Amino acid sequence: MISDLPVSIAGVDGCKGGWIAVRADPGQTPAVRIYTAFAALVADLPSDAIVAVDMPIGLPDVTHRGARGPEGMARPLLKQRQSSVFSIPSRSAVHAETAPFTTPDEWYAAHRRASEVARRTSNPPRGISIQAFGIFPKIREIDALLIAQPQLRSRICESHPEVAFCRLNDGEPMSLPKKIKGMVNPAGMAERKALLCRCGHEADFLDQRPPRGAAADDFLDAAVMMLVAARIVRGEARPLPDPPLLDRHGIPTAIWS
Repeated sequence: MISDLPVSIAGVDGCKGGWIAVRADPGQTPAVRIYTAFAALVADLPSDAIVAVDMPIGLPDVTHRGARGPEGMARPLLKQRQSSVFSIPSRSAVHAETAPFTTPDEWYAAHRRASEVARRTSNPPRGISIQAFGIFPKIREIDALLIAQPQLRSRICESHPEVAFCRLNDGEPMSLPKKIKGMVNPAGMAERKALLCRCGHEADFLDQRPPRGAAADDFLDAAVMMLVAARIVRGEARPLPDPPLLDRHGIPTAIWS
């Protein structure tokens, strides 16, 4: 039972409103909330809480084939769902463009400049997908926090929803896509909800409307991240790779599930 855990846990996903967190405290049923900043989310939790977040953690100086490493290990496990794992480039590429973008032209120009940095810091040279570029601000939020507060590194763990669903589904990836052409796929969502209910979530909780600022798929992703956090507390979760890599700052780099 999730409520039987001795510490608080949270599953987190990025969303339009910032970050959506599904949290469970000892003896309490899960609750969901939106935070505008990741640091505020962490500050709202007890000092021993375990967090699993759908966001890359740990950035290399140079990437090789397979990107940071965890991505290359996760994709073969996901088979038809492997396109959900984005390749994340070097720290210098992630931090290359930090100014706000007010027009689409500025956005695409910044993406091109960051891709040039990524090519110079990868072997073989590789640019950046537009999807990966879109989450760079959130990657930087976590990166800055873990550099400034090393004590958080053992409590904030990277995961990935489709890797987590695959692990919970006895090693088989989900048979249906969560989205089709950018739109939520109801059948894929139902498949994932059913698995979450088998693994400890209540259907009534998952059926609620997500908070303003988050989409239905963000909510489900945060819910499965919470189950990963529970697995970490119980000692059931495993990292890819095992043991995790360490970046230049000593931040662990691995996808837990």
